Amino acid sequence: MTSQPWMPGDTGEAAAKRHAPATARNREAIAAVLADWLPPSGTILEVASGSGEHAVHFAASFPHLCWQPSDPDPAGLASIAAWRTEAGLPNVAPPLPLDAAAPGWPVEHAGAILCINMVHISPWDATLGLFTGAARLLAPGAPLILYGPYVEPGVPTAESNQAFDASLRARDPAWGLRHTDAVKAAATAARFAFAERRAMPANNLMLLFRRA
Repeated sequence: MTSQPWMPGDTGEAAAKRHAPATARNREAIAAVLADWLPPSGTILEVASGSGEHAVHFAASFPHLCWQPSDPDPAGLASIAAWRTEAGLPNVAPPLPLDAAAPGWPVEHAGAILCINMVHISPWDATLGLFTGAARLLAPGAPLILYGPYVEPGVPTAESNQAFDASLRARDPAWGLRHTDAVKAAATAARFAFAERRAMPANNLMLLFRRA
């Protein structure tokens, strides 16, 4: 993990493309878990798609699913669009401007929602909004999947995660690694049931919640 997740694109038409070095390291591990957790068909809404690299990789990995990327940042949306154009995949929709904390989202339904590395790099209101928005979109039993570093009760926090948390809070006091108990409480309040936890490389977790 790094406090500077983005690398700029090249010059010319590729200038809009951002690159997150962690994406190449974690995408296969994430995809392996998604193969177990995603539904067999439908639209997957990715909240906070960032550079767009995950979106095109997962769309290629799961051609039977429609991938709907989104991000609140105009530069992020431009990067996602650039990666989408380069990939040329028919199952990646144009990115939507979506702020997880906003009361209204520009999408009405989804078969599943995926959110990678947003919870710790955003104010807590974004996580609360994520669950609230997901509750409006998802049918009972549908999955909401989170990926990222967390603090767990009774589990020692890795030194690298402690340092990452300190660097995040130095950049913005509203950011930082969240406690899984707090995330689960927010999920329960929004009518989600915690279903499964998977330990991931580099001291990350994937958390599965299902709409009650």
